[in-house]
Amino acid sequence: MKELTKSLATIQTKMKAKKSSYNSFGKYYFRKSEDILEAIKPFLLEHGVYVTVSEEIVATDPVPTMLSTATISDGKDAIHATALVGVDLNQKGMQTAQQFGAASTYGKKYALGNLFLIDDTEDADAGNKHGVVDKIKAKAKPAITADQLKKAKEYITAGGNIAAIESKYKLTNEQKTSITKA
Repeated sequence: MKELTKSLATIQTKMKAKKSSYNSFGKYYFRKSEDILEAIKPFLLEHGVYVTVSEEIVATDPVPTMLSTATISDGKDAIHATALVGVDLNQKGMQTAQQFGAASTYGKKYALGNLFLIDDTEDADAGNKHGVVDKIKAKAKPAITADQLKKAKEYITAGGNIAAIESKYKLTNEQKTSITKA
C-alpha cells in the first residue's frame, strides 16, 4: 500500500488537468472528467497503476442519487474517492437518459477531482467584478502564515494559480514574488 500511496501523491502533485471548456453564459473556463482522465494517462505506465470510475444508484427517494467512485490501483492495493450526486428529473428540455448522463458526468468529475486533489478554488464568476463587494472581501482576508506560504509555493509548483491563493489570503508583493518563483 505504501508504494501505491507514494505513486498517488506523486501524480497529485505533478498532474495538471486543463480547463478545456468554456461557459459563454457565465464567462468562465471549466474542467471536464475527460480533461482529468487525459491528464492522468501519462502517469499510468510510469507508475504501474490504473484508474477506474464506477457508478451506482444508492437512493431513489426523494431523488435518484448516484455514487461515483474513482479508484487508483496497482493491481494489489487500491485507493478510492467518491462523489454523491442527485439526478435532477425536473431539468427542462432533457430526456431522462440525458438527466442521468449529466449527473453521471458531474459525479465522475468530482470523484476524480477528490482522488487527485484537484482544487477548483475560484468560483465560476471569479472573473466578474463586483466593486464594493470585492473591496470588503479583500479587507476580510487573513494574512498568510509561514506554513500557508510554504503550501502555497508547493501549490504553484504543482501547477496551481496565484489568483486562487490571492482569493483566500492578503499577500504582500514580496510574498507574491516568493510564491511565483517557487
